[in-house]
Amino acid sequence: MHPFDLRAALLAKHAQHVVLIHFPIALYFAGVLFDILSRGKKESALAVAAYCNLSFAALSTPPVLATGLLAWQFALEGQRLKGILLLHLLMAMTSTLRIVVTWWVHRSARRADAEFLPFGRLPLEILTVTVIAITGHLGGFLSGVNA
Repeated sequence: MHPFDLRAALLAKHAQHVVLIHFPIALYFAGVLFDILSRGKKESALAVAAYCNLSFAALSTPPVLATGLLAWQFALEGQRLKGILLLHLLMAMTSTLRIVVTWWVHRSARRADAEFLPFGRLPLEILTVTVIAITGHLGGFLSGVNA
């Protein structure tokens, strides 16, 4: 396969998931970085950037989950969920839920009259970054990158 063969890349059985997964990861990590740099001030430009990044990360997770399930069915031929594949799926669901919860915390705080974002969001975000990193690591083994 030629590295610049666009047709082969777009029509590969797993290509869409492998490409799409980078968007919510990058958006979430950038959102967390902006949130930490904002020091919890709800009206700072960095807090707004964090909220926008977290919003788009939450919006981009459903297509990633859908393409992941399709990759399991097509590329892995729907093999029984066990081992790394099962753990990757469970961690992906956990990551998605945590991304949405983080977005919801930020959304709720933006609607409230408080000047600062709730402090409890930072442990949630740091743990979610860890869960996402583990999920990606497991996905790398499934795709053969970490083999």
